[in-house]
Amino acid sequence: MFESASWALAAAAGLGAAMVTTRQGLRYATPLAGAAIGVPSTTLVFWCLAPFMLDTSGFEPAAAGIFVLVGLFFPAMVTLLTYSGNQRMGPTVTSSVSCTTPMFALSGAVLFLGETLTMGNALGTATIVLGMLVLSWSADARPRSWPLWAIALPFAAAAIRALAQVLTKAGLALWASPYAAGLIGYTVSAVVILVAARLVGPRLTTDRRAAPWFVATGFLNGGSVFLMYTALGKGQVALVSPIVATYPLFTLGLSLLLLRQERITPRLALGTVLTVIGVAALLAL
Repeated sequence: MFESASWALAAAAGLGAAMVTTRQGLRYATPLAGAAIGVPSTTLVFWCLAPFMLDTSGFEPAAAGIFVLVGLFFPAMVTLLTYSGNQRMGPTVTSSVSCTTPMFALSGAVLFLGETLTMGNALGTATIVLGMLVLSWSADARPRSWPLWAIALPFAAAAIRALAQVLTKAGLALWASPYAAGLIGYTVSAVVILVAARLVGPRLTTDRRAAPWFVATGFLNGGSVFLMYTALGKGQVALVSPIVATYPLFTLGLSLLLLRQERITPRLALGTVLTVIGVAALLAL
């Protein structure tokens, strides 16, 4: 359990750092343009390292098919849904709704993977989600000026992200290669992102100053996905998903240290405490 939790926590740290580099890159390009830089760059690195890290001895066609299926929507579709949600509702509502990913993942793991719902899973997940909601919500959120149906966008992103975790866990049970899962999934997602970027065409505005930031973002996200898949290979979705969802804590910490864009408030302190309690409940109960 603790080994899986350690890998999941490392994945959360990488995702948190990626949010910081993404903020810098978005000063010069749109999210889709950034994804069109970061995802293919990461895919290239995955292929360059494949001769050294890809173990094909346990190759299983059914598992490869699952990884291809995951790649069609993660991270590609999740990125595009989140982008649309940000456009219509702003980052506050989108981030808050995205915090529900562990709830979807826990439900999927119980229903489709046969994982047991324990008191620790339920309490820990609920407490972490509550902590993330506290961290992501801001008092100066604007009144709703968007159509009510738009709330489905971040909910869909959260559900798809959870589905990717559940499916990947199932694939890893057939072919225990987290690297293969990342390599295949990112390859398919790179194609999806590049096709979407091609369809947008001239509207895909970017600046050459964005490239280093989004390449760094891609490497951080890709490494985090590999770490998350490693955690899933060693532990249950019900443990891994909530811990990975704590990545805003790392974003907050790096923002405090490097960007000076945040300050410690009672809300941030409460969100941090709730999150730590949630992780402790997952590990202890």
